[in-house]
Amino acid sequence: MNTLHNELKTLIIEALNLEDLTIDDIETDAPLFGEGLGLDSIDALELGLAIKKAYNVVLDADDSNTREHFASVANLATFISANKA
Repeated sequence: MNTLHNELKTLIIEALNLEDLTIDDIETDAPLFGEGLGLDSIDALELGLAIKKAYNVVLDADDSNTREHFASVANLATFISANKA
């Protein structure tokens, strides 16, 4: 799972052009939005597309659980592991 955590951190940095961050700057359990990494809804769309492309997993924007999946790198990794084809 740690490998997937690091892959996701790299994906976040690359997809959102956060060149000033390294994977060590992104805490696995820290919130991605608001207080944590400070991402916004546009970032969520970009990240959702990048995840779909990289892992062939679709995050449904209308699903009430999507906010929970996007809460942290750990949550994203759990979701992707459970839904990867």
